[in-house]
Amino acid sequence: MLAAGETRLLRGVQEQRALGAALAQALAPGSLLFLEGELGAGKTTLTQGLLAALGFGGHVTSPTYALMQVYPVPAGQVLHVDAYRVRDVSELYEMDLDELVAGSRLSVIEWGERLYGDYPEAPIYLLEHVGGDPELRRVTRRR
Repeated sequence: MLAAGETRLLRGVQEQRALGAALAQALAPGSLLFLEGELGAGKTTLTQGLLAALGFGGHVTSPTYALMQVYPVPAGQVLHVDAYRVRDVSELYEMDLDELVAGSRLSVIEWGERLYGDYPEAPIYLLEHVGGDPELRRVTRRR
C-alpha cells in the first residue's frame, strides 16, 4: 500500500493486480477505496487483483452500465461501483449505497470524486497511462 502522496510505476497487468492484492490485505474490513484515472488506466484490473486476493474466483468487469456489482468472498462481499455515468450521486444513495458499503468487507468506487466528502477517510488512488508505453501505469495515492 502506498502512503499519501506516494507514486509507484507498474508494468503490465500482473503488477496492477498485485497492487490490488496488496491493498486487499492492507485495508481493514469495512474499508472503502476510491480509484480514479482515465479510461483503460487499470482501475478494474486493480480491482480484479483485489477480489482474487479476497477469494473471488469469477469474472470481474467494470460495472459501467449496472453502476454497482456485489461479489461474494469468504469474508462477506465486495462492492464495486462505477460512478462514471451517474449524473447525481443521489442515484447511488437511492440504490442503497450507504447500506451496501456498511455491509461489505470492502467497497471500491471508480470515478467517485463526487463522493469524496461523504467518505473523507477513504484512500484515493489515481492510475495514469505513462507516455507512449501501453504497459506502463503510474499509480499515485492522493489521500
